[in-house]
Amino acid sequence: VQLVESGGGLVQYGGSLRLSCTASGFTFSSYAMSWYRQAPGKERELVAVIGSVGGSANAADSAKGRFTISRDNAKNMVYLQMNSLKPEDTAVYYCNARREGVRIWGQGTQVTVSS
Repeated sequence: VQLVESGGGLVQYGGSLRLSCTASGFTFSSYAMSWYRQAPGKERELVAVIGSVGGSANAADSAKGRFTISRDNAKNMVYLQMNSLKPEDTAVYYCNARREGVRIWGQGTQVTVSS
C-alpha cells in the first residue's frame, strides 16, 4: 500500500506546478483522494478533495480559483494543478487516500514559491 508524490520544486511567484500522486497496493478507484499541505510551524491543512469516481472536486478557500484536483482511475493517479502560486503556498504537499476508516498518506513533496 503506497502513495508516491512527485512534481514539487522551486517556482517563482505567479508560476505554476503540477503535482502527481501514484497509488499502488489498494483499489484506488474506491478511495476519495485529497491533497494536504503543511508549512513550517503550521498544522497540516486540506487543500483539495475529489470523490472516488471524480464526480466531486473541491478546494479549500485558500486554493479556490487557483488549484484544481483531478484523477485518472485507469492510471491510479491523482493530480493537483497549481496556478498563480504565492509565497504562502510554500509547504510540503501530501497525497491522501480515504475510505471509511482507512487513511493512507504519501511521504510528501516540497513546493517552494519565491517572491
